[in-house]
Amino acid sequence: MKAIEAINVSKVFQLKHSGIPTLKDRFIDTIKHGRGKQNFWALRGIDFTVEEGETMGVIGPNGSGKTTLLSIIASTMAPTTGRVITRGRLASLLELGAGFHPDLTGRENIFLNGAIMGIPRRMLEEKFDSIVAFSGLGHFIETPIKFYSSGMVVRLGFSIAIEVEPDILLVDEVLAVGDQSFQKKSSRRIQRMKEAGKTLLVASHDMSTIRRFCDRVIHLENGEIREQGVPAGVVDNYIQSAEEFPTGPDRVAGWGTLEAVVRGVKFIGPGGEETTTFQTGEDLAVEIEYDARKSIENPVFGYAVHTQDAQLCVGSNTQIDDCPVDRIEGTGVIRLSLPGLPLLKGHYLLSLSIHSQDHSVNYHRQDYTYPFDVVSATDRVGVVNAPSRWEFLPAGDGREIRNNQEG
Repeated sequence: MKAIEAINVSKVFQLKHSGIPTLKDRFIDTIKHGRGKQNFWALRGIDFTVEEGETMGVIGPNGSGKTTLLSIIASTMAPTTGRVITRGRLASLLELGAGFHPDLTGRENIFLNGAIMGIPRRMLEEKFDSIVAFSGLGHFIETPIKFYSSGMVVRLGFSIAIEVEPDILLVDEVLAVGDQSFQKKSSRRIQRMKEAGKTLLVASHDMSTIRRFCDRVIHLENGEIREQGVPAGVVDNYIQSAEEFPTGPDRVAGWGTLEAVVRGVKFIGPGGEETTTFQTGEDLAVEIEYDARKSIENPVFGYAVHTQDAQLCVGSNTQIDDCPVDRIEGTGVIRLSLPGLPLLKGHYLLSLSIHSQDHSVNYHRQDYTYPFDVVSATDRVGVVNAPSRWEFLPAGDGREIRNNQEG
């Protein structure tokens, strides 16, 4: 049975140019019906289905229409043309906390948000304790949420949506919210939903998440479906297409609010030279030039290294590595060091990010943007150089090797 059907879905927004119009402008606008306005097609002619129990991924660069599509499926936005049919109770993890009232307590907002989602009050009462437990808010549940941090708000929103046992779950980058512990707990819960046969639609820039969770993938670009199919092929083609993204002194590859951006990157070898080729076991360093366009308190810089087929090798950030950044403003350079590089021979891609401490705001993320190569003298295979040792044990030392065959 089809859980989600999108039939010729399009969405157009009317953009108005900035500036104060003169009387002449207004007169011409009246005559020409729309001077100073421009139609922007966020989605155009989208057709796809998601079967019951299937997990569908949605990928694409920032501005490709992913969030608009999920919002239309969630019925928080109406399509300009076409329609979406869903079967079963639906919960969305899109703009977490969007339905909250700041003057109400966490407890009151659980029932308010649940009512907006169409969840019966009796179910919310039965699930109340588990919602609070999953959110980890404890006694703060009786506090007005205007006193919550942004991380506390998204944790509460996530907990409501995940605990009401939906048949269909829409997820938009929500696995990046909260601290590391909450992220892991969230991932485990979504995995349990998948194993229970729930239908999931997941939009993400994290290709390892897409590969891990999804059965099929849609690649959106400029509001249209560029490709759809199994994750391996679609993700590989998407990564290759990332090289087409425009860059320049006034444009940066990646996505985010762009209030702080990565302006430049240099790979530094063990002798201080600039290079993009390293030996296994050598020290690798990355000098990251950033530009904060306003004062940002407690930002977090993160990195991830993937193989060329988007398999995650290693990743961390300044928060995990206990290297707090108090404030950034203007330009600066931060240095990432990977001493004794443990990677084996291969072609790798470095991703970088700047985000808020509670992971609710992504200032800038660049996925699979900076390539580098590793050469190795060892014949070991795989990704990680893990030294191994073999030895023969003397006979009769009291150790017995058992086989698992009966008889």
